[in-house]
Amino acid sequence: MEVIAKLNKYRQSPRKVRIVADLIRGIHANEAMNQLEFVNKRAALPIKKLLSSAIANAVNNFSLKRENLYVKQIAVDGGSVIKRWMPRAFGRASEIRKRTSLITIVLDEKIETREKGDQKKSKTKEAAKIKENVKVAQSASRKTVEILPQKTRGAVKTLRGFAPKIFQRKSG
Repeated sequence: MEVIAKLNKYRQSPRKVRIVADLIRGIHANEAMNQLEFVNKRAALPIKKLLSSAIANAVNNFSLKRENLYVKQIAVDGGSVIKRWMPRAFGRASEIRKRTSLITIVLDEKIETREKGDQKKSKTKEAAKIKENVKVAQSASRKTVEILPQKTRGAVKTLRGFAPKIFQRKSG
């Protein structure tokens, strides 16, 4: 089961954050925490906090084992850019772009574990959905045919052709 944690609008360039993110991609979650502990980069602390949040989500919300988790995917995308201006020589101004990062961590289990109770619940839900679909299909097949009035029975609408549909003089 995949567990996702996101950090939005982290005020550091995505290029700098990706250096740290590449270190933990694909490794065991506990090993990634140890790796981030000793990395001498500013982005290591928020990524470590995000990873611990994802682990806590997996343990508390999905009742997965911490020892069975690994970093399946970590993505660092560019977020919104804050623009500022810096005075330069001869009355000019140059733009300063303060970039932000969107960090997404996906954890997954090394060895899939499913409880028997979960499988039974999912089967009963699937059976209920199938019954609903059958009922909808049966009601759709029992359509009533409406009889048109005498005037519209014999009248057949003539098609004006293909060109008037495309080349209209007036819009709207």
